[in-house]
Amino acid sequence: MDSSSGFKSLTDMIGSLLKTPLGRLRIAGFMEGCSYLLFGITMPLKYYFDTPQPNYVVGMIHGCLFIVYIILVLQVAYLKRWKIKTTFWALLASLIPAGTFYADKKIFSKEAKRSVNVL
Repeated sequence: MDSSSGFKSLTDMIGSLLKTPLGRLRIAGFMEGCSYLLFGITMPLKYYFDTPQPNYVVGMIHGCLFIVYIILVLQVAYLKRWKIKTTFWALLASLIPAGTFYADKKIFSKEAKRSVNVL
C-alpha cells in the first residue's frame, strides 16, 4: 500500500470515489472537462481538414457528460446544502473550457476534505 495516498492503485482510488455522490461528481467533472478540451482537436479537424466525424463523436460524448455533470452538481448541492453561490460557480464551471478542473480544485476537493474532517 502506498503510504502517501492510502490507495493500492488507481483502481482503488476510483472505486472509493464512486462510492459517494461527491466522488462521482469529481469523476464526472474530470471526464466532462477532458471531453470539452477534445474539441480543441476535433474542431480543427472539422473546419480545416473537412473531417467532421470525430466532432460528432466527441460532441455526443460531451453532451452526455455535460448532462451528467449538471445532475450531479445539483444532487451534491442538495445533499451538502451548498449555498446558491457555490452551486452557481460549480454549474458555471461546466461552460468554461477547463472550468471543471478549476471547480474540482477550488470547490470539490475542499468539500471532500470537509467531509473527511466530519467523520
